[in-house]
Amino acid sequence: MAPQLDDTTRAIITACVPALEAHGLDITREMYARLLADPAISALFNRSHQKNGEQPTALALAVLMYARNINDLGKLGGMVERIAEKHVGLNILPEHYPHVGTALLGAIKHVLGDAATPEIMDAWAKGYQFLADVLINREAQLYTANADAPGGWTGWRAFTIRNRVAESETVMSFDLEPTDGKPVLPHKPGQYLSFNITVPEQGSQRRNYSISSAPSQKGYRISVRRQPEGLVSNWLHDSAVVGTELLVSAPAGSFTLPTPVAAPIVLLSAGVGLTPFQSMVDTLTADIGAQTGAVSGLHYIHGTHSAQTEAFGPHIRALAAKGAIKADVFYSHGPLPAEQTAGTTAHQGRVTVEWVRANTAPDAVYYICGPEGFMQDMISGLKAAGVPENRLRHEVFGPATTVEDTLCAA
Repeated sequence: MAPQLDDTTRAIITACVPALEAHGLDITREMYARLLADPAISALFNRSHQKNGEQPTALALAVLMYARNINDLGKLGGMVERIAEKHVGLNILPEHYPHVGTALLGAIKHVLGDAATPEIMDAWAKGYQFLADVLINREAQLYTANADAPGGWTGWRAFTIRNRVAESETVMSFDLEPTDGKPVLPHKPGQYLSFNITVPEQGSQRRNYSISSAPSQKGYRISVRRQPEGLVSNWLHDSAVVGTELLVSAPAGSFTLPTPVAAPIVLLSAGVGLTPFQSMVDTLTADIGAQTGAVSGLHYIHGTHSAQTEAFGPHIRALAAKGAIKADVFYSHGPLPAEQTAGTTAHQGRVTVEWVRANTAPDAVYYICGPEGFMQDMISGLKAAGVPENRLRHEVFGPATTVEDTLCAA
């Protein structure tokens, strides 16, 4: 493990913050160009995040956050944990880190030119190795925990699609069971699975999908929204039939419920961000016997385009009708559903921070998941309204970008 960073190294990295603010994205674009030139390394990445610029932007912000907080790295604990969880899901190994370090340092020198003095390059070499060792050590712990847990595994495990169900006109659910017939590791509600999917004529593709079923030793369910240009989502919808085999990593992610649940819970989602909340809802209502009583303080708030795009609507309304949850659903396009159900209130328009604050418990813990713009609005708005940061939980689809910047800014 690299030694703790010395004062000189930390001072040099801090002094680089203005350069990173000005040139960070150029550096990370150059870094990924170098990494992706190696086929063995490029296969580890979600290539769609390269095409739309999300991955370089995410890394630029992460590097900037690292530099800004180099004297108080405790502020980055949540971000480091999310990165480690993603890496374990994608089976990133210690031997991959030197490739990244070489590409990053080469990109810094290429972009900054003569301004990248030997002292600056030495400081960033030390800074990168320190962070790499933190991640490698945490990832080793996660790999060991997965291997030692009943039903757990490391690496890619073959799963077979046993059923597929259309949840809406855009979302399809897939029930997955291990091909070997052995038990699986029960996930924590809110976690996701990582997939290594070979799409014909496109090669290996890496993707993450939230688990939308309650924990079980039998298998998992994922629910995938068809993206207009989504290579993998379209293949899953069109070609992944019952009997199709997929390669899957063990459940990962820290976007999970506390144990025990002590405060009122608000599940706040938009679009396909509702998928991890289905696991949470089913777990919480099963734990307290939703058939005969109400869940105190479980509030489900969801935004969707229309009744046709609303996934899991009948299930949520059935739970709300029993008094198991309180539900509010916002429809931004099209009319409200013709039939209204006790316990569920339908609204025209989009979810707003003002409505959320006025209609949720003052001591609630907010779980937030959905498109990046939605999460930015909710997180920044709730913080501005006085909600402490420790009562805000969020999940990021794909690489973390400005959402991390919102949460980690010094």
